[in-house]
Amino acid sequence: QSARAERALAMVGSIVPPSVHTVSRTQQLLVRAGYRNPQSVMVLRGVRILFPILLLAVVYFTGFYQENPVAVLALLGVLGYMAPEFYVTQVVRKRQHKVQRSLPDALDLMVISMEAGLGLDQAILRVSQELKYAHPELSEELQMVNMETQLGKNRLDALRELANRTGVEDIKGLVAMLIQTDRFGTSLAQSLRVFSDELRLRRRQRAEEQAAKTTVKMVPPLVFFIFPALMVVILGPGLIAIMPQLMPMLNGGG
Repeated sequence: QSARAERALAMVGSIVPPSVHTVSRTQQLLVRAGYRNPQSVMVLRGVRILFPILLLAVVYFTGFYQENPVAVLALLGVLGYMAPEFYVTQVVRKRQHKVQRSLPDALDLMVISMEAGLGLDQAILRVSQELKYAHPELSEELQMVNMETQLGKNRLDALRELANRTGVEDIKGLVAMLIQTDRFGTSLAQSLRVFSDELRLRRRQRAEEQAAKTTVKMVPPLVFFIFPALMVVILGPGLIAIMPQLMPMLNGGG
């Protein structure tokens, strides 16, 4: 059923021919989100065509548009068209965050494998197998690198494709380091160990940065939710206690 739905959405998406720039951008976004099916671009286009129509139909038959029909219908049409791409963008961010968090562990395993005598290609394959359940996103990317090298692609080209496919800055730095190490003939294991230490330092700095922002982020909830509740809890009993003394004064003043 899901395959039939994908084919139907792809047929809908192929009604309006997209531009080459739009296809390449959408395809890169879907690849970074983990959708590698060749029909994914057309499926997304089909969703972006049908979803606004579905929203407009629901609003039309429920009658919610009657107060301001032009503004409501236009807003729903725009939101329905942009919502699928926004959803894919959020999936990309989550996937990139998971890949970024799992990279130091992968580098540690890679260093251990290379110090045990494995080459870089065998180490990448070994790490992808070991991380299959703990970090499936990075494991999938490394398996694709191994498949590309087995099919005859140059190792450096496969690593560059990994950086473009994920869009993670740390992986781009890793690929640049591996290219330089391969070019100058230095020790891969030592370079990976140094890069892994740098990644852990960056991760700690990112955590400290997020912790420093917590104080500022807590101000709106404190001001609008917690402080009013505290004022009611603290001052409420006192106001209730003095109301009998205030009532005669207020009645007399009236």
